[in-house]
Amino acid sequence: MDTMLAGRFHLDSKKFAVEEVPIPVPGPGEVLIQVKAAGVCLSDVHLLDGSLVPMFATSDTVTVGHEVSGVIHTHGPDLKRGLPVGTRVTLEAGKTCGTCAGCVRHRPCTQMLTAGIDYDGGWAEYVIAREDTLIPIPDSLPFDQAAIIPDAVSTPYAAVVATAGVRAAQSVGVWGVGGVGAHNVRLARLVGAAPIIAVDPLPGARERALAFGADLALDPAAPDFADQVRAATGGRGLDFAFDCAGVPAVRDQAASVLGLGGSLILVGITPRPLTITEGLTFNYLQKQVRGHYGGFPESVSELVQLTAAGRLDLAPSITDHIPLIDAANAVSRLENKIGDPIRLILVP
Repeated sequence: MDTMLAGRFHLDSKKFAVEEVPIPVPGPGEVLIQVKAAGVCLSDVHLLDGSLVPMFATSDTVTVGHEVSGVIHTHGPDLKRGLPVGTRVTLEAGKTCGTCAGCVRHRPCTQMLTAGIDYDGGWAEYVIAREDTLIPIPDSLPFDQAAIIPDAVSTPYAAVVATAGVRAAQSVGVWGVGGVGAHNVRLARLVGAAPIIAVDPLPGARERALAFGADLALDPAAPDFADQVRAATGGRGLDFAFDCAGVPAVRDQAASVLGLGGSLILVGITPRPLTITEGLTFNYLQKQVRGHYGGFPESVSELVQLTAAGRLDLAPSITDHIPLIDAANAVSRLENKIGDPIRLILVP
């Protein structure tokens, strides 16, 4: 067999379809991965609806999917790491362009390419991966859980431990408790944040946030919202507010309940302008706004270690498994929040 199924997005026509395409052949420094699981992310939805435009697209058609796990199937030439065929791996969600020596560890890199957006990703039976993007996973870590680490978990992980640098006993608010926000809550608890306040308009999402470790879950439309935040933080306001929704109104509300020296961390992405309507008190309280994008190269390997050590159980994050051929249905379920999914997994 020399063909496979792949979920392909045509950038010119904005059409998505699961198509039969040739199985790719790995080049120098690359391996062919047999995909076992691939996550469906809101970024994938944004790509397909046109609100996320590839910055460094390498072709006019791309295989979607940046949350991928599988096994090494075929070696390309000139490999350096020597990972054998059959090794279980998850893939970092992006790679550097490779034009500058050693830039794989630079943060940020203006030429960071994202799998499934700028180059072919893992909504397929097989995918090509550069060997430096492979993270071996233990036999004890299921493929579906390993697949979501490179974005759904590593993005909020890097936001919490690196961009924000949350310390024990600092107060944290998380707006939007979906695929990324739910893990933001869990990771904030892992580092000892207290209290953790989850904010979401959906009752089911608020219940999930409490199950995932939030101390309080609030409806952003509650008339006494700000009073509840102040009461929960002893009148101080939040040390950190994480916007995991990418919604301008969320950012404005989150900034308004920050305390002295508090920071708004922009985890969710949106093409819409950032606006802060707060006036003098933003300056007086020395508040900050920090941009954040994705995980860092070390995030995935650290999270694999944490799951292997039993510090993080990702089983509750897997909402459903869907055949690859039904990828469009999975996108619709996530886009319309059918069943309030955390992560849907495509299985070739």
